[in-house]
Order: sequence, then C-alpha cells, then structure tokens
Amino acid sequence: MIRALNRRQLLLAPALAAAFPPAHGLARTTLQFPRDAGSHNDFQTEWWYVTGCALVPGATGAGGAAQMLGFQVTFFRSRIASTQGMQSRLAARQLLFAHAAATDVDGKKLWHDQRISRWSGEAPGRNPADLASASSTDTAITLRDWRLLREGPDLRAQITGAGFTLDLRLQASQPVLLQGADGLSRKGPEEKQASYYYSLPQLRVIGSIALQGKTLALQSGSTAWLDHEWSQEMLHPQAVGWDWIGINLFDGSALTAFQLRDKTGAALWDGGSFRSGGAGAGDGAVAGKNRPYIFSRGEVVFKPLRRWTSPLSRASYPVEWMVRTPADFYTVKAMLDNQELDSRNSTGAIYWEGLCEVWDSNNRLVGRGYLEMTGYAGALQM
Repeated sequence: MIRALNRRQLLLAPALAAAFPPAHGLARTTLQFPRDAGSHNDFQTEWWYVTGCALVPGATGAGGAAQMLGFQVTFFRSRIASTQGMQSRLAARQLLFAHAAATDVDGKKLWHDQRISRWSGEAPGRNPADLASASSTDTAITLRDWRLLREGPDLRAQITGAGFTLDLRLQASQPVLLQGADGLSRKGPEEKQASYYYSLPQLRVIGSIALQGKTLALQSGSTAWLDHEWSQEMLHPQAVGWDWIGINLFDGSALTAFQLRDKTGAALWDGGSFRSGGAGAGDGAVAGKNRPYIFSRGEVVFKPLRRWTSPLSRASYPVEWMVRTPADFYTVKAMLDNQELDSRNSTGAIYWEGLCEVWDSNNRLVGRGYLEMTGYAGALQM
C-alpha cells in the first residue's frame, strides 16, 4: 500500500532518490495480466504482500472448535540507482527483502522472521551468483529459501522461519481489484505521490502452517488477501506514518481503508475502496458488475479507541479503531495486542501488523483481515 519503513518502504540509500526525479506523477495505464503480476524493475520500489486468517483443528478452542491463526508474507524489491551501469554479475542492481509472520491467537504468540539479499536484475536462473530474483512475466519471487510463485492458476507461498513454517496455496475466488483510478492510486496531496496498485481479496487458502515443529493442516474457510504495488515516489515530506486495513468481509465483500498521518497525528491523506460481495472469478474484468467504489479524499476517518504500549519499543499503538468509510462505520479490533514486528535487520523499522476482527455499525462481527500501523516507534526516515 504505502511506501515506508516496513512493507510500504524499503531502507534505501540516498543515491536512490536520483534514480527517478519526482517531477511528474505516474501516467494512467491499463494493467495487463499476468505481466503486471511480475516485477517492474525500472520502478524504484515494489512489493507483493499476502495476509490471511487460517483455520486449523482446535487445540485450545472450547469443544475442539477451530483454532485461528494469522499469517503475513511480504516480498519487497528496491532498485539501486548507483549500480545500474555496473557490468559485474555481482552488482547489486536490485535488493530483495522479505518479512513473514504467524500469529497464534489462542496461544497469544507472534512468530516472525526476515530475509535480505542482492539481485543482479537478470532473469531468474541466468546468474548463478543470485540468491534472490523476481520474474518480470508473472509472480515468481525467490529469496534464498523463501518463495512466492505461480503454480498453474494458483499462487504458492513457502516460508521456513524461526519457529514457524508456511506452505500455502492461494486460490482466486474473485477478479482482480484495481485500487484507485483503475489501478493508479494516489498516496498524497501531490500527483507524484502515487503507485500502481491492485489487490486480490477473498483468496481461498489451502496448505499448512507449522508452529514449533507441529504441522497444522488448514481447514475450509481459511482466507487471504494479496496486494501488489509499485512506484517511483509515494510519501509526502510531511508524512510520518500511516494506518491501513485490508478486510475480507464474510459476505464476500472487500474493504480497504488507509490514512497517512503528519507529525501532529492529523490525516494528511486518506483513501481506500469497497467492493460488494458476489464478484465471482467468472465475472470477468472489474469493469463489469461489482465494480468497486473508490473512496475520495476526506471520506475515510480513523478514530483510535484503545491503545497498547509495546514493551520492546515503548511505542503506543491504537489496537482498536473506529473507521468511518462510505460503506459503513466499522470497529476494528486487534485479535492480539502484541503483533509488533522488529525488522531492523532488513528494512530497518519497527512496526505493527496483525490479524484483526471487524464489527459493523450494528455491532455485528462482519469480517477479518489485517491492520498495519507505521510511524509510532519513530517518524519515517525517507
């Protein structure tokens, strides 16, 4: 979604700013698939982001009810401007980063890990020195032993982290959701603060999650959300952080909402989208029925209701929100307060990202998804 010190920003060297002078905004275009599911190496920053809610056989739930786990897998790509002209096959023309996490709601435990490696920018398999690569024709990202790739019509994520393993197959149940103006998403007051951005909500998930060596097969009803975004520049200089939600609603609808905050905590920019349920995979392009409603500036308001203070960073995060959107007023509640991730060994940031539940204005539980909060452990350093 938004470039910053976690999945929305990579830790970039100062030379990167010279790669693409931020004089103009991105041009509107028609995204083409599967090509635009792949890497866009001429753009400064890119990420593929998968979050989800997994149901597994009940271990601690009353009466053997299904246990709930959250999971997150994010791959980032960063173009290094100063190395583009180097001829060496060892030149780090691109950097690939990855974060992954698993949340055990009943066990009140978060597992997370991270990876980072150089990439020459050559096609996957062409340079034996590469420990990381990303295809430019479809989704196929590898970073050492971590991968997110297309297998037939599905996506597969394979992650082995510290204390947890994810082996997930993601199956589309709806067409692509183009965020913003047909895939061109504004992220600030100036036109140059924008990205190309699409989502795949309501993904069906099969596979397994292992925690401390115990493998748990996912049950029917496990769902996920994928974001893919690439840009030259996104954050306004006054932005210090943001709040974002991506929610799979139980009726098949999809809700995205975000705000960028300035140093006073006021909203510098906001946006998002709502697509009603029933956008089946056979419905064709999003230009047909169930076209999303794209939120205009000022239509989204985040109001914090409850905060949690991290014992690690001492940052105070709102872990319960009232989020006003054109679709409804929603109450967003973290399912586990401590879902703070320390990524200082890769992207250099501490941020909060975790599984949440959502209630509508009639106090009905209507969906689950992920909440992301940045800039609370320190202002973003761009």
